[in-house]
Amino acid sequence: MATTVTSMIAHPDSEPKVFILPDLVSNCHYPLRMNPHCYPVSRASNKWLIDELRLVEPRSTQIIGFRVGEFSAACYSNTDAFRLRVYSDYMGWLFAMDDWLEQTDVDQILRMRQCCISAFRDPINFETEKFGRKLCRSYFSRFRETGGPGCTERFIHTMDLYLRAVAKEVDNHAKGCILDLESFIALRRETICVKPSLAFIEYAAQIDLPTEVVSHPNITAMENAVIDYAACSNDIFSYNVEQCRRYNHNIIICIMHEQGLDLQGAMEYAGQLCKDAIQRFEANRADLPSLGKEIDEQVAIYVEGLQDWIVSSLHWSFDTNRYFGNDGHIVKQDRIVKVLPKMPL
Repeated sequence: MATTVTSMIAHPDSEPKVFILPDLVSNCHYPLRMNPHCYPVSRASNKWLIDELRLVEPRSTQIIGFRVGEFSAACYSNTDAFRLRVYSDYMGWLFAMDDWLEQTDVDQILRMRQCCISAFRDPINFETEKFGRKLCRSYFSRFRETGGPGCTERFIHTMDLYLRAVAKEVDNHAKGCILDLESFIALRRETICVKPSLAFIEYAAQIDLPTEVVSHPNITAMENAVIDYAACSNDIFSYNVEQCRRYNHNIIICIMHEQGLDLQGAMEYAGQLCKDAIQRFEANRADLPSLGKEIDEQVAIYVEGLQDWIVSSLHWSFDTNRYFGNDGHIVKQDRIVKVLPKMPL
């Protein structure tokens, strides 16, 4: 379906003062596990990021409030402290970079992409004085110490897709584009940046799946279901902050525009998309064929890692300060969100 270019939606003065989140928690029955190395790794990773980026208050406290270490520990509950620290460092870097990317232009993003890919390809010899690039080199040089060739290449390739997609997102926002739903979902599968984390499932479990296994239709369908769930639920939770900043790359805005729904109706529609994603995940898991005993055991580990990503991203969204400040536990219980006023133009 072709991309639709329109002006930004202007919400009327009669916009509701509150909206109700869809009940995603009741629809997700997977167990939430926590890595026993969570808190020492989280503290060390936060210190690394704050020191390396030379962050000061209030940004340093904000970074700690992201609770990236706890999210990492829930996603990879069975890995060792070394590998958990690599992922936690990566996620801290990613969130810091994500905030920067939304405030920059396409040319700067593409220059960042070139530097990052160079650092991934040769993290030992890559030289840079840019803080963000140095962090990129730091965590990925440790990844390559034990990461298999398959998952290493998958991480680099999917990070490349992510950075290219973010450049497109920023360009769309600058032009005031609102995509049709099909086009939005295709782009959002890249900008949510979950695909690189799926390579970390292999890294954390010390497996390296053959290409023909990773490209199996059922595996691909399960991955897309996880990505769609993470992207759609993230847009539900981040909508309030993003509409406040007048940022339009959000599925809620896309649904309101295409389906002619009000805010609450769009929230319910998006909630059903999340429910559908879990159903797709389970249907494809049930339909997985046997690929041989050794491969089946590795696939089972990988699929459990995909499941952990769904439940971890859901519960972390209420624990972090990124979406609901310090009120996440209250919002998780009553699902009521007060609409933030829009920032001045």
